[in-house]
Amino acid sequence: MALTNTLKGIINFMVSNLMVRTYLTCLLVFTLACTKAQDLREPTNPVELREEVTVETPIFTVIYSETKEQPLSIVYRSSDRVKNVDRGSMDFHTENNYHTSDRHDYYRNVWDKGHLAPAATFSDSRENLKQTFSYLNCALQNQYLNRGEWRLLEEQERKWDDEQELIVTVKIEFSDSILPTGATIPNRFIKCIEFTDSNNIRCYSFPNEKPTKGWAEYEIEYNQG
Repeated sequence: MALTNTLKGIINFMVSNLMVRTYLTCLLVFTLACTKAQDLREPTNPVELREEVTVETPIFTVIYSETKEQPLSIVYRSSDRVKNVDRGSMDFHTENNYHTSDRHDYYRNVWDKGHLAPAATFSDSRENLKQTFSYLNCALQNQYLNRGEWRLLEEQERKWDDEQELIVTVKIEFSDSILPTGATIPNRFIKCIEFTDSNNIRCYSFPNEKPTKGWAEYEIEYNQG
């Protein structure tokens, strides 16, 4: 009887010890997974985030705010380019050496990944098209604006650039609203289009919300400042 009780005690101890080790292993795995997920969202050295950094690419020049995780302004040239490639399944990508927004900022909310330099304008080569899918060229844009009047104005640009080259500048104004993921939400998009042959400039100012009128009704007077 004593031997039986001893064996039972040993077995109970082994089972209990195994359960404790299993629990500790699961806890360790969970902790490591959470740490890794957090590391993916945090910059390597947060104190070095820049208020403004200018980045020149073959198709656009952007002034980007790493602290806001959003572009401040962008300039590109729109001309009559021959379409050679389709976007297919191409999606936005981050860039080395720059702290930008990423897919987490656009997950399950009203904000689209809004192109500033349009993908369709630079579909003459795969390299140019891919560059438009950089998060440097992406802003938190209301889904109805992005898919509505903003898109229609981009289509109008491509009609205008059949006749002459355009120089397009987009400037972004910001609210004080910041997403839980860290990106600051734009308040307004201002697009100015310079017609190089006529020196005419037309500007459009869009609140970052669902449009209530056609794109042409958002035109404002050009202000050099």
